This record gives sequence, structure tokens and C-alpha cells, in this order.
Amino acid sequence: MNSPVSLVPLLDAHAIEKAVRRIAAEIVENHRDLSRVAIVGIPTRGVQLAERVAAAIGDTEGSSPAFGVIDAAMHRDDFSRRSPAAPVGVSRLPLPIEGKAVVLVDDVLYTGRTIRAALDALSSYGRPDKVELAALVDRGLRELPIQPDYVGKIITTTPGERIRVRLSALDPVEEDTVWLVRPRTEMPS
Repeated sequence: MNSPVSLVPLLDAHAIEKAVRRIAAEIVENHRDLSRVAIVGIPTRGVQLAERVAAAIGDTEGSSPAFGVIDAAMHRDDFSRRSPAAPVGVSRLPLPIEGKAVVLVDDVLYTGRTIRAALDALSSYGRPDKVELAALVDRGLRELPIQPDYVGKIITTTPGERIRVRLSALDPVEEDTVWLVRPRTEMPS
């Protein structure tokens, strides 16, 4: 029996590591004072990627910027329609955020709605000097006017396709991978 989807590999562990290091290098290049930068991950995989970006900055600069987590679940515009079992996590930010440049990190940028919710959640903690966005994959198809400042890979997708990010620290996989998941089309008989 054929699978209803096909998987197209986009990034392997080495390519993910290169993308993380490139994003980290670009953040360093754009910020003179890293003590005023906070790298903030959006659960779930954005947190793992944010930790990697902060560590990569620490590797090259000798010290890592502040790190945090912003859970945007309660700020989503589809919160009332989500499953009751959908988890709501805890935000942990390096406070105060005033006077800091906050770099939000997520694994996949799609419609922009998660980022809008993260911005709303962030605003309840104060007003940073600047907010930037880093995404491992930008798949396009935005519904809101949100664009990444730092991106690992850009791929144009269709609404029926998905991006699947699997990180060995979180998922039951041996190696980090990013796949494009395409629905199989039926062949005419």
C-alpha cells in the first residue's frame, strides 16, 4: 500500500547546523552590543533552535546572549478552536526586556499567525527596543505582513504541503532533519 504522502528531504543535520551558525553570525553582525540582545524561542522546536543559535554566538563571541522562551498559545487567534489537550506552556524571559533587541526564533514561518501571537505575548512583558525574527525554514504563504530578518532556508510551498522539522533532542529520530511533506496525487486509471 502506498503512503498518502511523499517526503522530500530539505535539510539534513549538517545543513541545519550550517543554517543555525549562519543565523548566529548574521545576528552578531547586526548587533554591536550582544549584552543588549535576547534570543527567545517559540515552543516547541523554536526553543531548541534558539538555544543552538545562542550557543553558536557564544562559541564565536566568548559569551552567549540572554536566552528566553515565549509561549504564545494563549495569544493565538485560534485558541478557542484548538483542542482542549493543546498544551499551554510557561514563558521565561530575561527581564527586563526594555532596552534589548529580542530575536524571536521559530522552526517554520508560514502564515505569520504564531509570530503575531508571540509579539502579543511579548508585549505583556514590556517594550523591547527592537524585535527581529529568525526562522529555520520560511515556507511562504503568509496571511499577515510578517517577514523574517534571518532565515536558514526559503522554500515555496502550496497550501496542501507541510514542513516537518525533527530534532534529535525532542523527537524520536537519530539525526536532525527537515522534510517537505507533499500529499500524493492519485494517478488517473
